[in-house]
Amino acid sequence: MLVEGAADVLVQLSSVVEELAVISGRPLAYLDARLPPGLTMVGLYGLETVRGGERVDHPDAPQWRAVVAEVVALAERTGPEGLHVESKDLSLTLHYRQHPELAERVGRLAQELAEPSGLRVHPAKMSLELHPPIDEDKGTALTRLAADHDGPVMFLGDDVGDLTAFDALDRLAARGRQVLRVVAGSDETDPRVRDRADLVVDGPSGVLDLLASLLD
Repeated sequence: MLVEGAADVLVQLSSVVEELAVISGRPLAYLDARLPPGLTMVGLYGLETVRGGERVDHPDAPQWRAVVAEVVALAERTGPEGLHVESKDLSLTLHYRQHPELAERVGRLAQELAEPSGLRVHPAKMSLELHPPIDEDKGTALTRLAADHDGPVMFLGDDVGDLTAFDALDRLAARGRQVLRVVAGSDETDPRVRDRADLVVDGPSGVLDLLASLLD
């Protein structure tokens, strides 16, 4: 859910910057239900994209839907009590936020699920994600979008899945592009993420304040 007032700020900002994009691990259906229209939206770490009103999915993604569905069902049957299994259609997340003592068991389960299925395990905030073995991530998505512009690029992140986007900004900066790495900080922010920031703001409300300041 967006912070109160965020939708208005996003709409205004999208009219004054070259491109405003949301690059997420969530599926497009989730983003579309919560974000104002007209934004570029990249879902599932680049497997799904809506840009300029046109949707484009990665050509290798559909074949993994059945595999993910089977792994979701297996995780729900065999996972420890307290584990929350979230299906994202083309990926799944094993959440243990409410039961941090399960971290080690969930880690073993993730590997047991990944090896026979061919999915890849990716760490996230108090969770583990299983993705298809497709070389798409937030970094490749950001690079693809930035290639169509020549102005400054700012990326805001808060989790280890955003590190690839910061890597992409490093590569852009090495070629002379002006970049800004922003982290929405909290008590749960991984030090690896915080250490990459040019600017740390105070959670979602800090992000909103920063975006609103750009309108000034």
